[in-house]
Amino acid sequence: MADACLTLSLLPETLAVARLPAAATLPGWVDWSDPFVTVSRTRDELSIVCPQARLPTDAQAERGWRGFKVEGPLDFALTGILARLAAPLAEAGISIFAISTYDTDYLLVRAGDLDAATAVLQRENTVRV
Repeated sequence: MADACLTLSLLPETLAVARLPAAATLPGWVDWSDPFVTVSRTRDELSIVCPQARLPTDAQAERGWRGFKVEGPLDFALTGILARLAAPLAEAGISIFAISTYDTDYLLVRAGDLDAATAVLQRENTVRV
């Protein structure tokens, strides 16, 4: 995979990452028809990533994220996809929030870092944004 070019697309919506108690039920503001929603539950928390516009103002959340989608589907045997994206962003001091699905990976950056993140990723000769 080291020589293959990754193609990234930018998700159009601004996202938020919300945290609820582990025992919380799925809140009514989660709308499965939204173009991007992901929910993860552990014994410690319930995390929801969704369009920022869905979040109630009192929700505990980190708002203002933009997402890059790695165009896939990606084979499970591939290694280092997230590392290839995360390493140059880390070197540039850009924080990320990574999400993986069955078919692909998503990389979220703060909206204020979007232009810098895009420039960093475009400089990588193995990434097309």
